[in-house]
Amino acid sequence: MISFESDYIEGAHPRILQRLTESNLEQLPGYGTDLYCASARKRIKAACACPDGAVHFLVGGTQTNLVVIAALLQSYEGVIAAKTGHINVHEAGAIEYTGHKVLELPQHAGKLSPSELLAYLQAFYQDETHPHMVFPGMVYISHPTEYGTLYTKEELTELSNICRAYEIPLFLDGARLGYGLASLQTDVTLSDIAALCDVFSIGGTKVGALCGEAVVFPGRNAPLHFLTIAKQHGALLAKGRLLGIQFDTLFTDRLYWKISRHAIEMAEQLKQIFREKNYPFYLETPTNQQFILLENRQMENLKQKVGFSFWQTAGERHTVVRFATSWATKQEDMDLLRTLLSSV
Repeated sequence: MISFESDYIEGAHPRILQRLTESNLEQLPGYGTDLYCASARKRIKAACACPDGAVHFLVGGTQTNLVVIAALLQSYEGVIAAKTGHINVHEAGAIEYTGHKVLELPQHAGKLSPSELLAYLQAFYQDETHPHMVFPGMVYISHPTEYGTLYTKEELTELSNICRAYEIPLFLDGARLGYGLASLQTDVTLSDIAALCDVFSIGGTKVGALCGEAVVFPGRNAPLHFLTIAKQHGALLAKGRLLGIQFDTLFTDRLYWKISRHAIEMAEQLKQIFREKNYPFYLETPTNQQFILLENRQMENLKQKVGFSFWQTAGERHTVVRFATSWATKQEDMDLLRTLLSSV
């Protein structure tokens, strides 16, 4: 049995495990005040070209999204997101649980349209009754999106300009950011993201770490007492060293980029295998997630041998499924998949 179910089904990169073991008996202060967190912050700010920024380490993706949103929004504000946005679909109402509404806009292969965002904001403030409505206080996007797609630098710039015109922060969820940065088809760099977004996350959980995300406020714009807010929401580790060591390792010798590129290389091979076997794509993406259209009986037969994720139904006889590569995908997995697809 091989699995392409997700990009966090393995543990951690061996270099991370080695450094965790080597530092295991060191006595270090807690809550992110240790020397490894300090080193990781320095490396991340250098990679982002934001020396005046602030970096915080949180335990996971959902906690990161809810803490950032709760910290930046007023009680009467909501967060704009695409209909398929992670905070709108796959976080169990975590944002609403903080008291903030997700304001849904249409999605286009997982992305927000800058023109539709502008139209929404214009219509809101033109409505004479808007003081009685949930104010749009933030824009949330993910890069890559839930559909593995990427924003271009032009699209990201348009979104940024709109947000700055309306004085609301642009928040980029980078749970899979490494795979976006390593894509063969992207023109967006980490420094571009730092220049265009007010806050963003760098995912570790899905990109080589055991767990953890880094939250970056690229300017002098971090909210007051962010650490305290994170603790209120259960997102702060006492043993902050666990996260600091992992991110310090990922941002040493460009490991984050190298292992992300491996996932992209495997995804390109994955696409070629599906093309060779004449499997139709629901959505072919430039990152590590690929969406395949399977006939239901074919899907049931294949799932006995290969792990993949259900995505959505497509009529009565077909289902869209997701195959995801990762930093840990092996060439043997690809070779076996090619053989298995020939027998289904």
